Amino acid sequence: MTQRKNAEKITDAEWKVMHVLWDRGRLSSNDIVTAIVPETGWSPNTVRTLLIRLTDKGILRVEKKRGKEKDYPLCFYTPLFSREDCEAVHSRSFLERVFAGDASRLLAHFVNESSLTPEQIEELRAKLNDL
Repeated sequence: MTQRKNAEKITDAEWKVMHVLWDRGRLSSNDIVTAIVPETGWSPNTVRTLLIRLTDKGILRVEKKRGKEKDYPLCFYTPLFSREDCEAVHSRSFLERVFAGDASRLLAHFVNESSLTPEQIEELRAKLNDL
């Protein structure tokens, strides 16, 4: 399975980790835990397990550096895919699974189910006109 194919396998919980890294860039595992635990209520070990899974899937790169205060390595994580790449992979997969590849049905569904501002409606209209 290619790394790009692995990007299709990001779970809902793993998306939370990825959003933190995309928003903030390269971070230590401790910084990621500090960012996620208050929002989710997860244990630090849960977050570290998600980091290991994402690394094993080839979605994150880990760098280990010797810590000064402790005799254990500090781990720093960096995404190997951009947010846009992962969104593209997942949106294509979602479109195929849920809407049988029919983008007009998907768009109609989200337009009907969402509260769009006039600005968002105009932006959508402009994008459709560009097509």
